[in-house]
Amino acid sequence: MIWILIASCGSNADASAKQLPEQLIVQTFSLSKGQLTTHMTLPGELRPFQSVDLYAKVNSFVKKVLVDVGSVVKKDQLLVILEAPEMQDATNTAAAIIQTNKALYQASKANYERIYQTSKIPGTISPNDLDIAYARMSADSTNLEASRSSYHESTSLNGYLEVRAPFEGVISSSNLYAGAYAGPAGAGSVTPLLTLQEQVKLRLVIAVPEAATAFFRKKDTVHFSVKTLTGKEFTARINRLAGSLDLQLRTEQLQMDVLNTEKILLPGMFAQVSLDLTNKDKVFLVPGSAVTENSKQIFVIRVTNGKTEWIPVRKGRESEGYVEIFGNLQEGDQLVSEATDELRSGTLVQIESKKG
Repeated sequence: MIWILIASCGSNADASAKQLPEQLIVQTFSLSKGQLTTHMTLPGELRPFQSVDLYAKVNSFVKKVLVDVGSVVKKDQLLVILEAPEMQDATNTAAAIIQTNKALYQASKANYERIYQTSKIPGTISPNDLDIAYARMSADSTNLEASRSSYHESTSLNGYLEVRAPFEGVISSSNLYAGAYAGPAGAGSVTPLLTLQEQVKLRLVIAVPEAATAFFRKKDTVHFSVKTLTGKEFTARINRLAGSLDLQLRTEQLQMDVLNTEKILLPGMFAQVSLDLTNKDKVFLVPGSAVTENSKQIFVIRVTNGKTEWIPVRKGRESEGYVEIFGNLQEGDQLVSEATDELRSGTLVQIESKKG
């Protein structure tokens, strides 16, 4: 009987040992935050830093053209001389009116002064006559000032017959010849006389998609190239951000200033712009193999107290084998390096640590 009991106990012990669950060995890493940099290439356009179409300010005719396409001009340099004979006639008329009004004023002033001196003798001049003389002098003085203002206005308009450069630049187009009619924009003159551009400094303009607008700040560096200059790469810094989105394209305009002292870049060229997108704030970064999914969710597998736990996450950007994740996680959490939905939540595992 004793032997039987012993054998029975040994048999039960073997069965109990066989029922113990086997623990899987998994590699994990400690979750941490970092900054991810991705790259984006966008088309851009090189524009002159300043560009202006020059029109005549008054109806006139071209008398003399002093520049042509490609001319480099300085600020305030005389470009075109116009003529309008009727304006000169108006100036001459205004000058003649000044002389007439000046003579009338001098006469009325002399008359008032004589009457005033005479009125000092009692009973010689009535106060009414003195007031009339003073009123006449005042009216003639006002007319003289008005004629002078008219003359100055006329001479100012004659200044419009000279077209000058508003800034230093290059004449990029010319649409005029001596004798041609010139007039203000929209008043019979659709085509500008000249187009002036600043070309030693250009604007590189790009449109950034809405999803990427948060990654850019002023003074960020960008790289760009143009097809016509194979093998050359240029750099520029972001100088201006529109601060709003184009309502149709859902993009934000960014502008970079490009020095072009050698003038190898031309306004109107298209560029391929390479941008680095780096998030401002640190986020959770994990190897791409640590994120898996099934038909219901995207998740990572966290190991806590020797048991696995599926943690739903949202994926962000990916670069060089790493991916941003967002979910109910904490720094220092142990995540499985090679996640798979075959490793069920609640599974007992043994950790083999691996630096992430």
